[in-house]
Amino acid sequence: MFPSVEQVYHFFEQGMRRVRFSFTDDEFKRRLEYGKELLPSYYQNYSKSWKKITVLEYRINTAEIEGVPITGILDKLEFDGKKVNVVDYKTGDPERGLKKLAKPSIHDPLGGDYWRQMVFYKILLDSEKYKGWEMLTGEIDFIQKNKKNEFIKEKLIVQPEDILIVQSQIKETYQKIKNHEFATGCGKDDCAWCNFVKALKQ
Repeated sequence: MFPSVEQVYHFFEQGMRRVRFSFTDDEFKRRLEYGKELLPSYYQNYSKSWKKITVLEYRINTAEIEGVPITGILDKLEFDGKKVNVVDYKTGDPERGLKKLAKPSIHDPLGGDYWRQMVFYKILLDSEKYKGWEMLTGEIDFIQKNKKNEFIKEKLIVQPEDILIVQSQIKETYQKIKNHEFATGCGKDDCAWCNFVKALKQ
């Protein structure tokens, strides 16, 4: 049984109070009001279609790629037997978020952030072979409605070539971190970030 809409908002309010220190008084008040406006509509729209067998906030701490340690927390796993759909919730603007689902291209050789995130989750789940789970799909679920007042979900199927691309990105990034090869920033003499990076390299 799923809880009532009122209970769902109560859970949200409790969660917000746990991180109260992260917000100013006005920000905190606006977030609570926004949650009260958004959550009931979202919940009523989707709750009847949700999978009943789920795991929430699933943490993986022991994975690695050729000696590179990787960790992550997955928002939700939905099960159909051993088959898994990984759901990641996003609270930002859906129109902007959809652009982050793109695979690597000439214009964006790294691929979109959300695409890369789902491939990363596939890599994490594949590392736990002893469970026998198979991630078939990943799903980005936007909590906020789009400009047409619609809720948006986008499913992705991670391909083997996607895994190779992201594994390569992870290994390359890890090696750069070990070598202290950080991004150089804007290059301006008075930039605090650029000066910080220069100091690290000395």
